[in-house]
Amino acid sequence: SQSEQQIVSSQLECVQSIRDGVLEEAKCSESERARLFPQQGSGAETQTRSVLTLMHVETETLYSKGGSEDLYVTDILYEREVTKREVTGAEVTELVWKLCLAHSASYETADLFMTLVFELRHLSLEALRALWQRSSFKCRDNWQPLIDALPSCATEACVVLMKDLIASGEVEEDKVEHFFWSFAFIPNPTSGMIESLAPLLKSPRAGQSCFLGVTALVHRFCSAHSSCGVIPAVQSVMRTLGKFLGGNCTVQNPEHLSKLQLVLKAIGNAGLAAAALAPALSSCAALRSHPMEIRLAAVQAFRRIPCSLRVSDLLPHIWD
Repeated sequence: SQSEQQIVSSQLECVQSIRDGVLEEAKCSESERARLFPQQGSGAETQTRSVLTLMHVETETLYSKGGSEDLYVTDILYEREVTKREVTGAEVTELVWKLCLAHSASYETADLFMTLVFELRHLSLEALRALWQRSSFKCRDNWQPLIDALPSCATEACVVLMKDLIASGEVEEDKVEHFFWSFAFIPNPTSGMIESLAPLLKSPRAGQSCFLGVTALVHRFCSAHSSCGVIPAVQSVMRTLGKFLGGNCTVQNPEHLSKLQLVLKAIGNAGLAAAALAPALSSCAALRSHPMEIRLAAVQAFRRIPCSLRVSDLLPHIWD
């Protein structure tokens, strides 16, 4: 009865002829049947027959190893030849002008933009600041190539310049959000990057993207430096986050409740660096007078703290 309810059924049958380990012939028959109205027995059926026959065997060809010394194994990330010449600010300024004049949806524009990103990586902070003074103009459709290229630069100098632009309010709010979210994708963050960004957490305007972007950068840094907790820049970020907790996460008003939830999420985002705040997190989670969402957020903030610190005395009978 179950087979009668099937709307689509298929069958494939193949016969292969093999001689001396070589497939000489394969004959296949395949049928597909679709019942549009099973109760009425109506439907459609197709049949396909195919034959694959070995025609001839070529003599063995030896693989040529010529030029193999130039081959190497790599990942699929985009690579670009290392620029051996010294890149000047004037050249990058000219590149920005070319981007403004190029058609927005052309291969030329894509290549110019990629070139801009790679050349920014060769500029010092002083050269970048001078470049910004010359190239902060907007192209047609209010496009600023330099603003869009900075998040992909991923050097300490570029991060410091982005921090300066955020602090001075020289970029629009949506671009500020883009800056913050890009920090999570910097492959090799430095303590200098964290040091420059740490003061932004104290700004009254600091929102979700700021807290999560900066702590994501801290997490990636600590993933590569197991003793990151002793780095002054990391300690500065964690001290700022710890002050928001106030020792035991006392909630003052609904607005403060929302801020505490964000801070606790940022602490959990920070990874190994959050180990120093484990006792404070335990206090936040243990007090029954706290709103349940705060206690839950405090427990979740332990998610990247090493298991050696997540012992029972740090979370004493939270749910008793």
